[in-house]
Amino acid sequence: MAEMRVGVELAKGKTRTSREALLDEVLVEIPVLDYTIDVAQSHAALLVEVRRQGRPRGAHDLIIAATALSTARIVVSADRSAFEGLPGVAVLNYR
Repeated sequence: MAEMRVGVELAKGKTRTSREALLDEVLVEIPVLDYTIDVAQSHAALLVEVRRQGRPRGAHDLIIAATALSTARIVVSADRSAFEGLPGVAVLNYR
């Protein structure tokens, strides 16, 4: 939700309106999940992996990936490259 909200806050005019509408639709359909112990363990494992790869990722992207990984979900993103190479993380391109 935070990632999408940033996109809304940075936009202006019609783009902001359309992003706000999309966020509202997403929040109706997809629950916001808690950061649990399981998510934290997956998050730690992904942090270790990206450090070993020498390819840092955004903090929010790794939390999203860890949540998906620990709850057997698929990440849906317009920025597929942020999740490529993360072991066990399935990604569906939004665009």
